[in-house]
Formats: sequence, structure tokens, C-alpha cells
Amino acid sequence: MTSALRGTALVTGASRGIGRAVATRLARDGFSIIAAARQREELDALCAELRAAGGDCTALVLDLGDPAAVATALAGLEVDVLVNNAGVAVQKPFVDLTADEWHRMVDVNVNALFHVTRALLPGMIARGAGHVCTIGSIGGRSAFVGGSCYAATKAFVTAWAES
Repeated sequence: MTSALRGTALVTGASRGIGRAVATRLARDGFSIIAAARQREELDALCAELRAAGGDCTALVLDLGDPAAVATALAGLEVDVLVNNAGVAVQKPFVDLTADEWHRMVDVNVNALFHVTRALLPGMIARGAGHVCTIGSIGGRSAFVGGSCYAATKAFVTAWAES
């Protein structure tokens, strides 16, 4: 890990997959990591791994689909890099999707972008520095069987990020 701290990066969906890889890379590049996800054990394992390699990591157990929890958890945080990565996918025929599954995907894949970015962006603007990176999916450009809601949310991610 780099010894000079380059700032703080908050990575959503950091407990596994792309989010975990991004958090690991940013830590290696000298960022202090705030790793956000719902799974305490996986976040703790990531933070232990990053600390063992000389990095700095704080686990933030957070349901990004809960706007009040997001506002409370992120209030007052100064973050230099935000990586909007968290996502939920339920892949099955549209007629088999439950309303809860539909709403969960929309809440995490779409609404969390607003809530998380809205909580952290004003601080970046006030400091005159910061970066927001949003991870989407090819599913937002190429629909597929069983991906009605997921593909639609990822199309939103692309349009939102490009706007």
C-alpha cells in the first residue's frame, strides 16, 4: 500500500465483486476506504485484508435502499471519491417478479444513486474537489430475457451518469 494518504474513498457494494476490487485498488493507491454494504462479515474481512496490507478501511454497514439510513450514515462525511457501485439483480420473467423484488432493485440501483450522491456531493463542491464514479452494466444497453427491471435500472444508471 502507498504510505501517503491521497484522501478518502467511499465505495458502495464493497463487500464483494467489483466493489471489493475497486476498494482494494483504491486502498493500494493510497486512499482511506469507507466500505459500504449490508454484509458486516464480508466488510470486516475486506477491511482486515486492507489493513494487513498497510491500508486504512472503515466498514459501514448500510442498506442503501433506506434513504433515512443513508442520510444518517453519511451526514458530515468528507469524501474525496465516491464510487456508486452497489446493485441488486433479480433475474426472472416479469410476470414472476414480486412487487418487493421490483422495488428493491429500483431502490438500490436507482434511488440510492440520488441519496448517496446528494449526501456527499455538496461537500465536494464546497471543497472544490472530488470525484464521483458510477458503475453500471451492459445490461442497461442490451436488454435480456428475465432482466426487465434490472436492465431498466441499469439504463437509468447510464443516463443519470451521462447527464
